[in-house]
This record gives sequence, structure tokens and C-alpha cells, in this order.
Amino acid sequence: MRAITPHCRHFSIAKQLKNLASSSPPKPEFPPPILYEDFCGKILDQYPDIKTLKKLHSKIFNDQHLRFNPSLAIKLMRAYAARGEPTVTRRIFDEITEKNIVFFNVMIRSYVNNRCYHDALLIYKEMSSHGSSPDHYTYPCVLKACSGSDNLRVGLQIHSAVVKVGLDLNLFIGNGLVAMYSKCRCWVPARQVLDEMPIRDVVSWNSMVSGYAQNGCFDKALDVCREMELLRIKPDAGTMSSLLPAVTNTSSDNILYVKEMFWKLARKSLVSWNVMIAVFVNNSLSSEAVDLYSQMEAYGIEPDSFTIASILPACGDLSAIFLGRRIHEYIERKKLLPNLSLENALIDMYAKCGCLQEAKAVFDQMKFQDIVSWTSMISAYGMSGQGYSAVALFSKMQNSGLTPDSIAFVSVLSSCSHAGVLDQGWYFFNLMTDQHKILPRVEHFACMVDLLGRSGQVEEAYNFIRQMPIEPTERVWGTLLGACWMHSNMNIGLLAADHLFQLAPEPSGYYVLLSNIYAKAGRWEDVTTVRSIMKSKGIKKMAGASNTEINNQVYTFLAGDQSHPQSKTIYEKLDFLVGKMKEAGYVPETHSALHDVEEEDKECHLAVHSEKLAIVFAILNTKPGTPIRITKNLRICGDCHIAAKLISQIAEREIIVRDTYRFHHFQNGVCSCGDYW
Repeated sequence: MRAITPHCRHFSIAKQLKNLASSSPPKPEFPPPILYEDFCGKILDQYPDIKTLKKLHSKIFNDQHLRFNPSLAIKLMRAYAARGEPTVTRRIFDEITEKNIVFFNVMIRSYVNNRCYHDALLIYKEMSSHGSSPDHYTYPCVLKACSGSDNLRVGLQIHSAVVKVGLDLNLFIGNGLVAMYSKCRCWVPARQVLDEMPIRDVVSWNSMVSGYAQNGCFDKALDVCREMELLRIKPDAGTMSSLLPAVTNTSSDNILYVKEMFWKLARKSLVSWNVMIAVFVNNSLSSEAVDLYSQMEAYGIEPDSFTIASILPACGDLSAIFLGRRIHEYIERKKLLPNLSLENALIDMYAKCGCLQEAKAVFDQMKFQDIVSWTSMISAYGMSGQGYSAVALFSKMQNSGLTPDSIAFVSVLSSCSHAGVLDQGWYFFNLMTDQHKILPRVEHFACMVDLLGRSGQVEEAYNFIRQMPIEPTERVWGTLLGACWMHSNMNIGLLAADHLFQLAPEPSGYYVLLSNIYAKAGRWEDVTTVRSIMKSKGIKKMAGASNTEINNQVYTFLAGDQSHPQSKTIYEKLDFLVGKMKEAGYVPETHSALHDVEEEDKECHLAVHSEKLAIVFAILNTKPGTPIRITKNLRICGDCHIAAKLISQIAEREIIVRDTYRFHHFQNGVCSCGDYW
């Protein structure tokens, strides 16, 4: 008999797949049963698409030689599970009359991989009634089911069982036990299992890292990473992936450590990039996040939904509208919408960039808007000074059937404050407490203090604080101090400052506000005293910084900055504009400037504030008529506010400045805030 050559045995996979797709019966040349079994097995091992899988299943079921083949049954189970069809996997499992341990292991793994953890544990419990005992393949899967369902009780039973059969020293079972205990917040037994393992790999340590991370313990997770390195176990992409659930605000040392870990990775997965971007964004390092995103693109790595949801807030923080729009185009090109998380991130990004129309367009196109969507739009209107639009949108949200939550009320109260609508603010505060029975938090009280203070009712704001049912925080007293500076109320300002220096003696902003209150009153000796206190405590005033985006790159300017290559041209243009401003009646607002310098030097000091430099740079590097967007890390000063209004008229540009309080849309010599900020 002639031997069957590989060529004639596998006469064409493509041809056989075509036969499978056909509804016609098998042709006469179809291979003998043993070869057909081999062919079906190879196709199933590739986990075909669900349509092909069902047709192949039908052929196997209708073939008397293959229908009861245990090997094909197992492969069918795996293929259906891989395609997210554990119910079909279970149907095949139930049809098997004589089940061995392999069938149980495949069924348990199928449920676990599809996150049906409770069903996986039920199958595990059924094993003994079928005469099957769990083995070293069973336990890791069942432990994963315990981790996924936080089922410590069954996890403890399994630990006891593996010790009895001598499998507790198995690497994979040990890893499963560490993961299970960590996920269930049982740190001591998790660490004990890890320490007692005779062999540990990077997965063992990652399990411990993951347990801490999944329970929000970011710093502890990083401590484990450091310990790994001390033992010369290199963190891998899985380590970075394990950190993702806990990424939060952390210390500069931890940020530096994660950054070093990231760049040391031999292979950087998309999740690794996502972790690093998220670390930067969550720690207000937006420039670093945007730079890293650009590097990721340069490496040819395509972002996923998580990447985009992480980077869009950074675009908003920097007013990087061009990058934000490019990412929006990518989202649409890749058909990633509808996606509530991405849509809300887009609304927030456009709102922070001062692009209300684009934010509203995203909002209007959403198939479903949740409370976050509505709150983001309400906040966007409020920060732009459109308080009445914010109030109208809040009412529309209520009419849609959504119940406002605590954060939604913060947004609408803040909007009332920015617009100076005191009566509306009281209405919503009472609506929240009386009708919706929401207990006010510090944020709500701070909004009311701000609302009263901005409207000039500083004494009422102080009395409101004294009647608060909770202890006023730094935020509340800081809001009152700002109102005292705005309305030159030195007596209450001193009371607010006294509370602030007890609660938060380090932040420089409060000392600066108090100094400015004294300066407004002409009490220069007290100004000197405040500065001396700051100097003795080593407290330095935060440097003013302004960002602007030109040609997809974010540029940052500090007050008096001369580091930019175009500095000479910038200052020449600024001098020209100041001359034009003075012709239009501009008088520098110097009353809060340094008292121990000449008036002319005060003007020079004000002229080089960071927002002025950023505005001039943008004028020089963009086409006429292009809107200019600036983000400032401090409140815009009165002099810069006046200057921006005049420059918008002289240069015929719309200038949008976002400071720490709100948006200012300058156009034709007028600001959207109506000089109320």
C-alpha cells in the first residue's frame, strides 16, 4: 500500500473550509474518518469564528464516527468558550456520559475565562459525585474563580485540600493562592504563601502586586515591585498591567520609580503605556502625559479606549485643542463610539478648552447621557460665565428623569456663583437639602461661601461659615479669604487667614492673598511682615505659568520668561502692543504690585506676566483671526485681564484664558465674565 504523503493527506485547508461553508453534502473525495477527525481537530485548535464553528459542530454531530469522539468534544468545548459561548460549552459537557478530569478542567476553565465564577465553583463541587478528583490543573482555575468572586470561604477550603494532597508547593497553585488571598484583602496569608513558595516567578510577585492594586493600595503595590527588584526579579509588562486598577495620586518618588520601571521594560505592551499615561494624568503631570502619548504614536502603537479616556483630560488641562480634535477624529475613524466613558471625556476636554459648541455637539449626539454627561455640560456653561444656561440645563436634566446627585449640585451651585445669581444659588441649595435630602458636603458649603462672597456679602458669608454643621475646611476659609481680597474686607480677611494658617500653614497662595489685602489697604509694613514670615518658613510664591498650544505642541511660559528662542521678538511685540494699549487709555493696575519699587518698575513687572507672553507668542505664530487659547495655573490678575481685553480688540483675535477659577472669553475688548470674577 502506498504511504500517504503530507501533500495528499492535507489536500488543501482552504478547499476543505470552503466545503464546510457550503450547505451541500460532503463530496465523494472527502477524506476517510481518521483524516476527517484530524482535519476537524486542526480547525478547532484555531478557534474559528462562530459561524464556521457552528457548521463544523453540525457536521461532527451528524457523523456517526465523530459524534462521540472525546477528543473532538473537548476541542469543541474550548473553541466555544474562546468565542464567548460558555452555555454551548456546558451543553456539550452535559452530553458526555463518561466524564474524566479533563472534561471538568475544560468546563471550569471555560466558565472562569468568561467570568462565570459561580458556575465554575458549582462544577468544581460536582466533580466528586462523578468520581473525579481535582488535579494540579484544576486548582489554579478554581482559585481564580474564588479571586474573581471574592469567595474567601471556598478559597480556604481549596487551600486546605491542596495541602492534604501535597500540591501546596506547586508554582501555579501557589500563584493562585497568593492572588486569591490578596484579592480578598487577606494580606498576611497572601504574604505567607508567597514567602513559603520554594520556587517563585514574576507571576508570583505580580499576583501580590495585583492584589494590592485591585484594592486601591498603590503605594503598597509599588513596595512589592521594589522588593522584586532587590531580589533581581525584573518587573515585566504584567507587573505594569497589575498596577493599573490602583493608579492614583502619589509621591514624586513613586512617579519616578514607575517611570524608570516603564522605560526598563524589554517589551512595552499597550497596557504598560496606559499605566504610565494614567500615572502622569492622575498626578497633574499633563505635559508629561501628552509627551508620552506622542511617543507611543511614534512607536506605531495604536491607542485603545482606555488610552484615549486617560489622555483626553490631559488635553483639557493644557488646552491642547488641536491634539484633542485629532484624537476625536481617531475615535470616529475607528468607530469607537458609542462609548459613554469616551463621550464624557470628550465633553470634558472640549469644555476645558473653552469650546462650548463642540462640547454641546458631542453631548447632543450621545445615544445615552448619564449624570456625568449632564454634570460636565452644566459645569462647562458655569465656568464660561453662562450661569443661566447652566441652570436651564440642570432643569432639563431633571425633566429627563435623572435625579441629580451631590456632584451635580456642586456644578449648578458653582455656575450660580460664577454668574453672580445669588437667589438661584439659594434655591438650588435648599432644593438639594429639603427635596432631595442630600446632606451638604464641604464642596456645597464652599460654593455658597463663594456665591455670597463674590456678590459682596462678605459678612453674610462669614456668618454662614460659623453656622455650618461641619467643621470648615481649608477650602471654605480660602474661599472667604479670596472674597475679602476682592472686596477689600481686611477685618474678616484676617480672621480667615488665621484659620487658614492653622489648617494649612504651607501653601503660599494664602500668604499672597493676605499680602495683597494689606497692599490694597496701603499697609505696606504688614505686607513686608507677611513676606518675612514666608521667607523664614521657606515658603515661596508659586510661579505663574501659562500654556498655549501651537501646531500640536504645548508651550509653557513663566513670568519674565526669556528662555524661548523667540524671546526677543516676543518682547518687542509686547512693547508694541502695550504702546497701542496706552493709546487706547490703558493704565497699568499697580496698586497690588510691589511697593518698594518705582511706579515704572511696577509696570514692567506686570508687563511680563506669563499670560501676556503666551498671548503674544500665539499672535506671532498663528494666522490672523485664529482664536488663542491660554491655560493659567493661577487666577488671572486684574492688570492681565484689562490687557487681554485690549489686545483682543487691537489684534482682532478671540482670546480664551482659563485660570484656576473659570474661563474668560475676550473678544472685541469685552470679557464674557462681565468683569465679575
